[in-house]
Amino acid sequence: MVFTRPQVGWVGPTEREARAAGIPVEAVSYDLSWMAGASVDGPGYTGRAQVLVDTQRRVLVGATFVGPDAGEMLHAATIAVVGEVPLDRLWHAVPAYPTVSEVWIRFLESYGL
Repeated sequence: MVFTRPQVGWVGPTEREARAAGIPVEAVSYDLSWMAGASVDGPGYTGRAQVLVDTQRRVLVGATFVGPDAGEMLHAATIAVVGEVPLDRLWHAVPAYPTVSEVWIRFLESYGL
C-alpha cells in the first residue's frame, strides 16, 4: 500500500509478471467512478481497479487499486488471492452497498459470472 494521493494498493504479481511465470491470466479492469459508492465519497471521485484471474484455476492471483481510500479494498483482495478463493465462491461474498467495494460484483460480472 502506498499512501499517496490517490492511494495505490496491490497484492500479487503484475500481469506481465504473471505471464512471465507461465500463469494463464485474464485481466479484468473497472473504473471505480462508476460505482454508486463513489458518490458517497464525494463529487469528482476517480479511481481504477484491476484483478488478474488465473483462467485455469479460476482464482484471483493479483489485484491493484488506485483511488481515494484504495487501501480499504486491499485486505479483501489479499484474502481472495492468498486464500485462493474460487470465483464461484467469491460471487457469494456480497459487498456493502453503496460503497466502492461493490467493484467486486462488477469484476465478477465482467468476467462472466
